[in-house]
Order: sequence, then C-alpha cells, then structure tokens
Amino acid sequence: MTDTMRAISQDVLGGPEVLKEIRLPKPEAGLSELLVRVHAAGLNPTDWKHRGVPGLFLGEPPFVLGWDVSGVVEATGPGVTLFKPGDEVFGMLPYPHGAGSHAEYVTGPARAFARKPATLDHVQAGALPLAALTAWQALVDTARIEPGQRVLIHAAAGGVGHLAVQIAKTRGAYVIGTASAPKHDFVRSVGADEVIDYRATDVTEAVRDADVVLDAQGSEHARRSLRSLRPGGLLVSLRLDPGMTALTEEAARLGVRAEVMLVEADHAGMRAIAELAADGRLRAEIAGTFELADAAKAHAMGDTGRTAGKLVLTVE
Repeated sequence: MTDTMRAISQDVLGGPEVLKEIRLPKPEAGLSELLVRVHAAGLNPTDWKHRGVPGLFLGEPPFVLGWDVSGVVEATGPGVTLFKPGDEVFGMLPYPHGAGSHAEYVTGPARAFARKPATLDHVQAGALPLAALTAWQALVDTARIEPGQRVLIHAAAGGVGHLAVQIAKTRGAYVIGTASAPKHDFVRSVGADEVIDYRATDVTEAVRDADVVLDAQGSEHARRSLRSLRPGGLLVSLRLDPGMTALTEEAARLGVRAEVMLVEADHAGMRAIAELAADGRLRAEIAGTFELADAAKAHAMGDTGRTAGKLVLTVE
C-alpha cells in the first residue's frame, strides 16, 4: 500500500490549464471519518468557479477540488458504526470547505455518505450527490412541495435542474422547466410537463402562478423570477450574492417569499436520494466522463456552459 496518491491540484487561479496531476500524502481517517478509495467524482459549476474566481470559499490555492464522490470504504476512523471497509458508498463532502474528491483517496465525515445502490455504477453514483442534494434540500426540505403544486425550475437541463425536475415529479408536482430550444426534448424526457425557451419567451410573462420557483442564477434574475409566483409562493435561490437583502425585500413587497440556500452535507438526504436512484426514479444524465489525468479537459467542457447533465472524473 503506497503512502501517496494522485490528485488534481492547482497553484494559481485561472483557466483549465492551471490544473495538474500531482502526488500528495494519502490521507488517514480521523474521528468519525471514512477513508474512501475514489472510483468516480462528479464535477459541478462550483468546481470551475473555485478554480478561477478569487475570493470564493476555498481561498487561495493550492487546493484539490471536488465535492462529489463514489467509491469503496478503505478504512474507518474511531467512532464509525455505519460503514465497514469494503462497503460501496457515495456522498458529498461538506460544502463548501470540504473539497478534495478529485483524487485517488479522500476522507470525510461518515454521515456525509450513504450506501451506493447496487443498481448504480460508480459513474452514475458519483454524478448525483451535490446536485441532487441541492435539489432535494431546495424542493423538499425548504419548499416542502406537495402534490399538484406548480414548480418552475430554471436551467432545467443543467446538473441541478434536470435532477430537480425528477425530484419534483416524485413529489407529485406539475413541473415547468426553462431551457434553450435544443434541450427541450431532454427536459421533457426527465419529466417536465412544460418547457419554455427562455431565449424566445419572457418567462415572467408566461408563468405567473407558480407555487415554487427554483433559481440558480441569483441577483436580478432571481428578482425578476419573483413575478412568476402566485401570492404567498416561494422562490428558492441557490446563489449567495450581495443582492440577497434586496431579493427578500422585493419578495415581501410583492406578497411572496424568498429563501437563499447553500447545500449542506446530509446523511438523511443522501439516503433519500439513494432510495430514489435505486428505484429508477432519479438518474443523472452523464454529459461526459474523463479520466482523472484529463480533469482540465472536463473543466474546459464545463466552462462552455452548454452541457446537459453532469460531467464525471473516473479514477482507476
């Protein structure tokens, strides 16, 4: 057993070219932690933002990105009772400061993980955690959507969006998604009842009676989206930005509500996601898979903003 591992790191902020494969000491499981041998690790927009934008949660590099992980428990730290070495698990490392899954091994709190359904391969499982938890915590924990409610999901072809559509449908909601015209068939295929081309249509004019709006863009886009809500409806924004106060004030003026949410590591949420995935009611669309050494290529694809679904790194 080697004492080092391969990982993708960077010394400076910048484009995909700053990413490089290095060797780091293999971590050890601490109190209440798992050491996981990574088989697949999803990528999310927060990865390329942290790679290149100053002042975000991880501070200045060097650092290893990645919050999604699917793999096999290599060792357990003191106090862990839920898992044993050899168990297949998937989960999201504590966001935002727990990054590090773009490597051969990673440690994280045992309760950030759930057992990987046997029906899912590691690529599928590695694509789910951050995006699916975001959608679950927004729609189920925060909005508490109910059967028959009308839910508007912006960017419905994206990583969070296409999983949010599926989760909303499992709760019995009527789902309206926004996407560019070429992605409409995909958004319908994951369950949307209606799809609106945001490039050709003013969504706030087309939708005026939503019970819940899920918005990932924040700022002015979120404020405009308040007008798609019925009186008393709720907008859940996934962006922490300086406009949060203005958003909640505007919501109150319009007689609706607004919440700004940041995803959290969540054992109960991961178990719920595992159950949906095992039953075939939740599935990530895989836009592309890349070997660990090709992380820069994956980031370059993500930078285009045109992918439908998720990108995943595989670690052999």
